[in-house]
Amino acid sequence: MQRTADPIKKLAGFTSVLLLAAAEAMAQDKQGQSGRRIVVSIPDHKLAVLESGRVVKVFATAVGAPHSPSPTGSFTIVQRIPDPTWYTKGRIVPPGKGNPLGTRWLGLSVKGYGIHGTNNPSSIGHAASHGCIRMRNRDVEELFDMVEVGDPVELEGERTEETERLFAPAVATVAQAAAPSMAQPSALGQMVR
Repeated sequence: MQRTADPIKKLAGFTSVLLLAAAEAMAQDKQGQSGRRIVVSIPDHKLAVLESGRVVKVFATAVGAPHSPSPTGSFTIVQRIPDPTWYTKGRIVPPGKGNPLGTRWLGLSVKGYGIHGTNNPSSIGHAASHGCIRMRNRDVEELFDMVEVGDPVELEGERTEETERLFAPAVATVAQAAAPSMAQPSALGQMVR
């Protein structure tokens, strides 16, 4: 029985390496074709989807904790897995409410890292993950339907001109809406200060 299992294990390992290599090759071929890309600002805990340079959607995220930071750099999406299974040291967690990966996995071209859902939505907005980019399940499901294997992903570790442009205006708009202006017309048409 052991002799039969060893070749099967070797074949399974070889097959998974070939599939990953094929996915990465497809990702490189498709890069830039759609004009779609993802920008993640680690300091802002935000992810933006852009199409031809235009912001389509911005999502809140959790990023890597100080002891397990998110990688930075340019990557691509190499996997799209609905209802993923989580494999960790000596444990397998099937899809479902207890799965730390949530309902979707978008694997990146940096081994072991991805964008995924979570079973801990209170972590969103914080530096709390093991390096992956976490999203609320409903948000990652929406993102999953928007992106494809091969789409580029930029993980920015510091504020840049682009992240200022993408994420700061939303903050300013909220602050402006919350603060009354210095002079507003009253119901009677007079200026109120």
